[in-house]
Amino acid sequence: MSDTESDASVDTDEGADAEPIGIYSDYVCPFCYLGRESLAQYQAERDERLRIDWYPFDLRADKRRPDGTIDHSVDDGKDEEYFEQARENVERLQEEYGVEMSLDLSREVDSLPAQVASFHVKETCPYEQWLAFDEAILDALWQDERDIGDADVLADLASDVDLDPEEIREIVDDEQWRERVTERFDAARREGVTGVPTFTYGEYAARGAVPPEHLRRLVEGH
Repeated sequence: MSDTESDASVDTDEGADAEPIGIYSDYVCPFCYLGRESLAQYQAERDERLRIDWYPFDLRADKRRPDGTIDHSVDDGKDEEYFEQARENVERLQEEYGVEMSLDLSREVDSLPAQVASFHVKETCPYEQWLAFDEAILDALWQDERDIGDADVLADLASDVDLDPEEIREIVDDEQWRERVTERFDAARREGVTGVPTFTYGEYAARGAVPPEHLRRLVEGH
């Protein structure tokens, strides 16, 4: 499924709510931001919040230059008509979910540094601290128009959630952590993920920035 799609493909499960909800996403995908808003609205209905199990996904692999800039001349099958349709879908979902967001910067941002930093925090820090950092990254790009490919921006965000900013600066260029994230990108594709956001719960999945009621069906089985 491409990152412009927002229709759901949902199977249901009668399993227990203790299962975390998995999310494959890329910080530069507007539908991932909208999907997280949908999840937040579903979470607000619940007595107990679902833990998020985040899996990084790379939308810019074929367009990323060695210096991290994005080469839009690379033919990936997404022409201006594609992006115009995507923008229309984003605007429709913004209205549906009551979300304001800026799209001006996102196409030029390389999310790899943010994904490396976030994955490092997810693997080495308490869950709530990772979640705060993850949400700060999303808001920085989509609300504040900050370049989350910039190590200084990521360091500032880390400091805001009581992480070591200097450690984050070092991690974004650390080859071992970059390799680990790249391995996660490859694993996602082997697992059948072709676009984001993809939500998973147990053996089942909902693809796209689906509305809260679809996530409820995914998790609760009705």
